[in-house]
Amino acid sequence: MTVENFKIVAQIVIALSIYNVWFLRFNKPTMFRGKNAQNMKQEFISYGLPGWFTWIIGFIKVSLATMLVLGIFQKQLVFPSAIGMAILMFGAVMMHVKVKDSPIKSFPAFIFLILSISIAFL
Repeated sequence: MTVENFKIVAQIVIALSIYNVWFLRFNKPTMFRGKNAQNMKQEFISYGLPGWFTWIIGFIKVSLATMLVLGIFQKQLVFPSAIGMAILMFGAVMMHVKVKDSPIKSFPAFIFLILSISIAFL
């Protein structure tokens, strides 16, 4: 697999995962939710963040995911969207650390952080 193909696959994986979390699983419990949250809004509140912040982060993540997909065709979108996603994923990992979640709960965010950095700098 070429580096370019790896980047495209990573862009699609991140985007589909973000869409899954924010559109299909938003109001559902998952094993990766912070603390004992049963949905996305509860998760943000468990981190000590205001409920309204959920919508801002969601909008930004979905926008960046869409930019990653569009970046397959418009290469100038790849770097800023990958850096933006990396910043948000770093924040997600830190929120899990803040509330002393088990490492498995931050695993997806950590993987997407690594993939985002790889997309940006490879």
